[in-house]
Amino acid sequence: MANPNIRGDRQALKRTMDAIIEASRASKQESRPSPQSSLFAPVPSELPNGISELVFDVPAHKRLSDLVLSANLKESIEEFIYEFSHASLLREHSVEPRHTLLLIGPPGNGKTSLAEVIASELSLPLLSVRYDAIVDSFLGETANRFRRLIDYVAANPSVLFFDEFDAVGKDRGDSQETGEIKRVVSSLLVQLDRLPSHSVVICATNHPELLDKAVWRRFEVRVEVPLPGPSELKEWFQKFERSLGASAGIDAQEFADCMAGESMSEVEAFTLDVRRRLILSRGKLTPASAAREILGRWQRRLRKDLQSGNYGSEISGGKAPEGAETGKTNARPRARRNLRAEKDAGGAK
Repeated sequence: MANPNIRGDRQALKRTMDAIIEASRASKQESRPSPQSSLFAPVPSELPNGISELVFDVPAHKRLSDLVLSANLKESIEEFIYEFSHASLLREHSVEPRHTLLLIGPPGNGKTSLAEVIASELSLPLLSVRYDAIVDSFLGETANRFRRLIDYVAANPSVLFFDEFDAVGKDRGDSQETGEIKRVVSSLLVQLDRLPSHSVVICATNHPELLDKAVWRRFEVRVEVPLPGPSELKEWFQKFERSLGASAGIDAQEFADCMAGESMSEVEAFTLDVRRRLILSRGKLTPASAAREILGRWQRRLRKDLQSGNYGSEISGGKAPEGAETGKTNARPRARRNLRAEKDAGGAK
């Protein structure tokens, strides 16, 4: 007759083993890639030596819905993302997806953010190229570094981002440029042509007129990223006000008038100033009073700029655009804001 204690031990052992097996199955199920990420080959979590010093591995968390874009720009980006996401369907019909994108526009309007959005939406890592680590005084070493980087991206699908692309994509016909930069451009073009369509190349420039003619034809999609217009400014303000959970004390039209002609980075700086003021007041200020305080400070600064003639300095990072008359860039929107400020000040007396 079997010992009941032994039978009980066996049953307990069986229950334990069943639990371990079930836990293992659940773990495997959770580790499966999502349908979006399974479209692409797995990418190493850490960059290997020899690549890590050539690029910045940029965290990509922003989604397209986080940005405020003009209708045309949003449509172009959505089309690019949709097309690349359905690459397998295109290849079934012997058509490759477009995978090279040139972003053109003044600084501070979201070109880098768009690169992050595309990487995030496609579930691909974002690698931002470090020119200081790639360009070397020896042409052979520069070409070798470009080749090493392209080989890595070809084997590991990624979004390769060249910010300030005019720094390495300059016109080789410019007599003022050295022979070295011309050879760098030639090396870069050769390497870009080798990149397969399962990786994305995004280049951003504030000076498209400086790019080499051969560079232009390498980009299948060219998109202009302009300054935010009235509708984008109003949309941004409405999102900002919703995030506050209370009225900001000014209407969307007044905000759009105040920010007319400013870059999106300046617009974001304004709203961040309001948030900081609210936090540091420790509840002593309402969102409306904080917004009014920051708006007044902003208008005083604009009035000072208007009087000193420094309108153009903020538009081009402290230097007036080539060919533009100093003091006239963006003068009309700033003058309009100045008149509004004077009107507000007069009404407060």
